[in-house]
Amino acid sequence: MSIRIKLLLSYTGMLLISLLVFAMTASLFTIAATGDVHSLRDFYKVHYQLNPLTEQEESIFLELKYLAKNEPDRLQEQQLLKDFDFKLKTVRAGLYVRRESGRIYQSYTFNQPELERHLPPYDLNNNQIRSTFNIGERFYAYAKYDFHYSDSQKGSVFVIRERSPFGEVTRKLLPAFVISLAGIIVIFNALLFRWITRSVVKPLDRLRHSAEHIQRGNLQFSLEPSTKDEIGQLNAAFENMRKRLQESVQLRLEDEANRKELISNISHDLRTPITNIKGYIEGIRDGVADTPEKMNKYVNIIYSKAVDLDKLVEELFLYSKLDLKQVPFTLVAVDIVDFLDDCIEEQRYVLEEKGVVIGWAHRPIPPVNVFADLEKIKRTVLNIIGNAQNYMDKEHKNIHISVHPERDWITVEIRDNGTGIPQEALPHIFERFYRAEASRNSSTGGSGLGLAIASQIIEGHGGRIWVESEVGVGTRLFFTLRRTTYEGGEGRHGRQHSDY
Repeated sequence: MSIRIKLLLSYTGMLLISLLVFAMTASLFTIAATGDVHSLRDFYKVHYQLNPLTEQEESIFLELKYLAKNEPDRLQEQQLLKDFDFKLKTVRAGLYVRRESGRIYQSYTFNQPELERHLPPYDLNNNQIRSTFNIGERFYAYAKYDFHYSDSQKGSVFVIRERSPFGEVTRKLLPAFVISLAGIIVIFNALLFRWITRSVVKPLDRLRHSAEHIQRGNLQFSLEPSTKDEIGQLNAAFENMRKRLQESVQLRLEDEANRKELISNISHDLRTPITNIKGYIEGIRDGVADTPEKMNKYVNIIYSKAVDLDKLVEELFLYSKLDLKQVPFTLVAVDIVDFLDDCIEEQRYVLEEKGVVIGWAHRPIPPVNVFADLEKIKRTVLNIIGNAQNYMDKEHKNIHISVHPERDWITVEIRDNGTGIPQEALPHIFERFYRAEASRNSSTGGSGLGLAIASQIIEGHGGRIWVESEVGVGTRLFFTLRRTTYEGGEGRHGRQHSDY
């Protein structure tokens, strides 16, 4: 349930409760004034049968009762009866006195011709001296006392008061009703406050505590949404932000660790050729190269190490730019088969000197045009081939290239029969400075940047690169490039496509 609906329901509930309280209070006042509620009359009859008179009326009734017991004949004196009636009129009650031979006195307060006919019969045992009776829609409560006059005739004295059906009780209970209604409002407000607090305030408070945790740098907590309303959605968004922040912090820590490792690796790989160069230069300075042949050997070694150092710096610079997405890609349509033919021919003689044979394993006959940055794809292929020839341990060393065309992509496979890569090392071979063997001997492992650069280049083309290997058998490395046409046709060789 949304907060808007909750607030709407709460305000509607308060309005309805207020209107109900107002209506009930108005009804009570109306009933107290008019007594116009008939359905509850029986209930109030019971009340007036027990308590028909007020305290003043009861006091007058007791005086009349005393006279009926002790001086019954005085209840025939009209002046005395008028005096009692006057007292009763002041409290809105009336007097009625009867005897068997006829009515003795009737107060004008009632103005009810049928009053005598509805009075209860004589009961000289006075088993019930208080009760009620109706004359049509009019409701009366009374207290009576039956007695004998001195001439033995039966007589009765009544103190009668006309009542609303339950008006008097309502007047007495009105404060209790008002207090009860006020209590209902208080209870309803307390329940409403508890509901709003649990559904709105507490979730917001949890959100505030979560923000304080983040402010203190603590991201090791969870904020699970408990509802599906706006606050629940806010909690979900906040939790997602916390996870992203945690991932960002974790990534920053990993980057920091990688940076330290990178600096360590760079220091190690730069120190090795520099140390060699310094060693041979010191040999020259100390006169160790005392013959032209030794001098020529030392100079050639120094030059070779300087070339290695320059290559390492150049690869490191290229990798850094690729990693920061600062290298533009100029993609053109090229026949990948012809392109790989050129790469094979370029490497054939270099590799043959090392006893490595390179050639096609599967060469498609028709042209297969792809979008590629020629310089960068060439570097990728040469890096892969260079990495493969560093790990050859068999008598017949082979590197084979295959192209597998598909509808939208082509897959280039470069397979060797070298030492292979352990399974636990496969997920890491495209990481910078990673070498599968424990040592960091650059004479066998290269700079450790070749495959990392290849991976960055292929990803820059929108393709993907992966490796399969079996120790002792060899390694198969794959990468994909997008074809220039997607319906089976081929684009024209050399057409420029885009800059990436």
